[in-house]
Amino acid sequence: MKVSDILRVKGNTLYTVTPDEPLADAVTTMAEKDIGSLVVMEHGDLVGMLTFREVIAAIVRNGGQIGGSLVRKAMDDAPVTCTAETDLDEIRRIMLDRHARYMPVMDQRMLMGVISFYDVAKAVVDSQNFENKMLKAYIRDWPAEDEGSGS
Repeated sequence: MKVSDILRVKGNTLYTVTPDEPLADAVTTMAEKDIGSLVVMEHGDLVGMLTFREVIAAIVRNGGQIGGSLVRKAMDDAPVTCTAETDLDEIRRIMLDRHARYMPVMDQRMLMGVISFYDVAKAVVDSQNFENKMLKAYIRDWPAEDEGSGS
């Protein structure tokens, strides 16, 4: 299974923010849209990711307040990315190694989508459920042995 399979099921709604937007506005968008990340884009290029992890760290640094901080000050400016052709097993390894809950999917410099750890886990569970269903159907339809074969 590849990242493209996850994106096909997930759809292509993307939420982005610019690095010079107020962090408070970005957090409001995240809360209103019930999303855990925003892709930070500048002049058509991916320049960072803003997740609740970065937001919480920024609030702690600012004494418990969001204040007038900009997204640029809080964002991860070197997010790990993948392509639509990246294998799901590789994505799981990268996400676990880097503690990444969200990963932008890129085609060269073009943003194709974002996959989350939830998306990956759901794809694995759905795949396992399908495999279990097929195995159970196969076992149920197992051909009976010919009683006269003398085995």
